[in-house]
Amino acid sequence: MALALLSMASIADAAPRTPRRVGQCVQTKITEITDYWGKPIRAAADSGSVVKFSSGDVLVHHDLKPEALLASRVGDRALVCLVSVPRGCPPGDDRGKVYTATNLRTQQSWTMADSHHLCGGA
Repeated sequence: MALALLSMASIADAAPRTPRRVGQCVQTKITEITDYWGKPIRAAADSGSVVKFSSGDVLVHHDLKPEALLASRVGDRALVCLVSVPRGCPPGDDRGKVYTATNLRTQQSWTMADSHHLCGGA
């Protein structure tokens, strides 16, 4: 019984992990939503978007502000799925992975990359 409780506690306390394979998803929480410059996101501003998750994932876009992201709030649960990984990247440069995130409160989704540039870029 004590072992079972310990196992359940470790699972509950474990932070969700970043998806590593295309098609893999993790349930996580939104921890921060800002514009590209770290300021509160506004629909009218032309300053991009950044969303951070408790899983460690960070999704960015220079000028995109998906309606689904604008409807999201810090603390909302989300499902983050890896949808593509660039090929032919230099060793150690893993930028450019694309994820689809679904806000589990609003049931709205958006797709963004983990970097402003693909691997091998600026």
